Amino acid sequence: MLANATTQKLIDLGLKTMAEGLADQLANPGGFAELPFCDRLGLLIDREADARDSRRLKMRLKVAKLRYPASVEDLDLRAPRGLDRGLVMELATGSWVARHHNVVLTGPTGVGKSYIACALAQAAIRAGHSAYYVRAPRLAEDLAVGRADGRYGRLLAHLARTELVVLDDFLLTPATVEVCRDLLEVIEDRAQRRSMVVVSQLPVDSWHPAMADPTLGEAILDRLLQASHRIALTGPSMRR
Repeated sequence: MLANATTQKLIDLGLKTMAEGLADQLANPGGFAELPFCDRLGLLIDREADARDSRRLKMRLKVAKLRYPASVEDLDLRAPRGLDRGLVMELATGSWVARHHNVVLTGPTGVGKSYIACALAQAAIRAGHSAYYVRAPRLAEDLAVGRADGRYGRLLAHLARTELVVLDDFLLTPATVEVCRDLLEVIEDRAQRRSMVVVSQLPVDSWHPAMADPTLGEAILDRLLQASHRIALTGPSMRR
């Protein structure tokens, strides 16, 4: 009866996984009888902690809305496309997010830019950071609509709070003056405070001419490229 009451109290306290662990120990006393009390309690606490970590990871991945369920372990590092194994392993630790660095991924269509970006974001999430994936055209549209319906400030605040933003299809089409202004607002909030992965088909040298306002373009590039890890991919499309 005491065991049942203890199990129920654990459930009432929100420690369901710990309660399940206690039930397992009681149902299989032979496997735990020789363990000291502290060791048995430690197993229950570890089980609860692991379950909570798993739930947090699942929630962060849901919020991130990554385009691909990619992981660094699944990356093909043998394909000749300019992907340095040492750099990938360094970025996989997520330490660059803690240091508020950026990653710039460029290359032609099909070489795996978006997949790599999502893999790096997933690694950062596993390291405990929040992330959010968005395509640049969709972001520009959302901010334009937000300006009209009063959500503009909330959208910027959401992005500013997120530790890592993956901005895909950057400058897929030339950026108008209004788009440049919005991009600068997003990037200014993050400069030296948060991290970004910027994915573009255009090489970095072609970014400035693709922005309608040279002054805004210069400000955007200055903030994005400062303390950035650049990966320029090459080769044929991997979709073939």
